[in-house]
Amino acid sequence: MGNGKSIAGDQRAVPTQETHVWYRTFMTEYPSGLQTLHEFKTLLGLQGLNQKANKHIDQVYNTFDTNQDGFIDFLEFIAAVNLIVQEKMEQKLKWYFKLYDVDGNGSIDKNELLDMFVAIQALNGQQTLSPEEFTNLVFHKIDINNDGELTLEEFINGISKDQDLLEIVYKSFDLSNVLRVICNGKQPDTEIDSSKSPDKAGLGKVKMKSL
Repeated sequence: MGNGKSIAGDQRAVPTQETHVWYRTFMTEYPSGLQTLHEFKTLLGLQGLNQKANKHIDQVYNTFDTNQDGFIDFLEFIAAVNLIVQEKMEQKLKWYFKLYDVDGNGSIDKNELLDMFVAIQALNGQQTLSPEEFTNLVFHKIDINNDGELTLEEFINGISKDQDLLEIVYKSFDLSNVLRVICNGKQPDTEIDSSKSPDKAGLGKVKMKSL
């Protein structure tokens, strides 16, 4: 994707010629021009989840459904692809912030982060830290004014400077794996090499398979 053109926020956009391929693929898979939540879960092999894991995936879907009409159309789909293939960490962290800010009020409180990581654990299995330990660690490290809420600025500045927290956040929903599934028509990888940093693990560097 190295030939992408710059768009707002200095992101790397999918080149026009590749957008045409994405459009043809999207319309082949979803002739109505709309992807439903059920189809999103089917694409990623995420059926039969428990309630907490379902809640997490529903929130992921909602962050991609920017007009909140209950569907992902092609423009929303290509915006999601652009988010994945562009390499700027700040843009990805803005997306994760939106994912964790469940009530959409512009800040993340402890209950939101705790509930989200309980759901993430239900989806991904046992983690090194419990949701409670992770929540307390995050707020201890990056809640600068100790008000019990994380602003977007606190979140981006704090997470981007802490490699351990950054890796946990990226693994809470692996965007690069989503792109691999879309491109290759495969189920998500069941194992992730934890020895790799988030950037080196392929985020923003996955090449689209020729279709």
